Amino acid sequence: MNKAESQRIASYLETMGYEASAAMPDANLIILNTCVVRRSAEEKVLGTLGYLKGLKKARLNPSIVVTGCFVNSRIATLERQFPHVELFFKPGEYTQLANWAQKHDISAPSPEEPFTMPHQPSPSTFVPIIQGCNNFCSYCIVPYRRGRERSRSPEEITCEVEELVKRGVKEVTLLGQNVNSYGHDLSQHASLASLLAELNNIAGLMRIRFLTNHPKDMSLELIKTIASLDKVCEHISVAAQAGDDAILKAMRRGYTAKEYRQLIHTIRHYIPEVALSTDVIVGFPGETEEQFQRTLNLLDELRFDTVHVAAYSPRPGTIASRKYEDIVPAEIKRKRLHQIEERQTNIASEINSQFKGKIVEVLVESKKRDKWYGRTRTDKLVFFKSEDDCLGQLVKVKVDKTSPWALQGKLTLDEGN
Repeated sequence: MNKAESQRIASYLETMGYEASAAMPDANLIILNTCVVRRSAEEKVLGTLGYLKGLKKARLNPSIVVTGCFVNSRIATLERQFPHVELFFKPGEYTQLANWAQKHDISAPSPEEPFTMPHQPSPSTFVPIIQGCNNFCSYCIVPYRRGRERSRSPEEITCEVEELVKRGVKEVTLLGQNVNSYGHDLSQHASLASLLAELNNIAGLMRIRFLTNHPKDMSLELIKTIASLDKVCEHISVAAQAGDDAILKAMRRGYTAKEYRQLIHTIRHYIPEVALSTDVIVGFPGETEEQFQRTLNLLDELRFDTVHVAAYSPRPGTIASRKYEDIVPAEIKRKRLHQIEERQTNIASEINSQFKGKIVEVLVESKKRDKWYGRTRTDKLVFFKSEDDCLGQLVKVKVDKTSPWALQGKLTLDEGN
């Protein structure tokens, strides 16, 4: 979501004549788009704000603007704490930035909805469809910073995707803190399933993805829709967070480990070739070794393609920070995190090794050094060499090398497997 919002902010500034600067000391305007999901992220924000204060004193007064989840409802407090910042605005509230820009630059375009789309977007581009979250998981700060769920209209989203396709986009990833909840707050009948079906009809659009899914809100209708639509990729991210029922209840996740297992089995039944990714938190307050082992067992059993693991850190203002003491020692958290990382590396190695010698379809996103790279429909990162301009193309690559994190191969015209 932050990447998508940064793209829109950058595009808006481009319409005012700004150009991207390679380094902060060279910039006339610095916009800090923040994340504070974890304590380390917030500490990084504070450190950067301190650096910017020194930068402002040392040179020709750059304008500093801060947005993202660091910006809470107490903006006046932030303004007093960081007087060197010209503007704080909440994530997604672009009109505040536009109004500020108009006061400082008469050439600034008027606020618009949807906010400015990228003029030269990547072949694979993010499209936010719903902001905020209503779940209030006990460890999460997001609902307090981004507010309750607010869906964009299907017509607005469809119009945006059609325009992006005209600008060269081949794949869109629909975004939401809880993307499964899309449409429930609209007066008209709308859902993620119906939106996917509508976007699937757009000529020139090749692939559709969506992030992030909450297990309790992932319906059978949505699963069947994914299976039936040719442009919707066989890749689903569905966060487990834990494999122990007591921990899941304390997290306020709204499902049991058994229900989560059943959801994964259902997804694989209807979409046999699906690649699955998940999120896990270790060291939640009170987590015992036995409870952690249940999470490890869940990952061993379900064998995800990707696991994003984080150690619990208390976020002031969340339910968990008020209700539970952070009693799991840091060294135990690190040990459990490394256990999962090591186990998942082995699982991902085994899964990806099955691609060796096979031909995969890759949407080329960019080039790194002398290699092009892109992703398969199942979100496998693939690198290959070519002297041709492959950007935005769907190409066939024969895999000759695999790792837990990526595939390597050679461009081929062979359509076989």
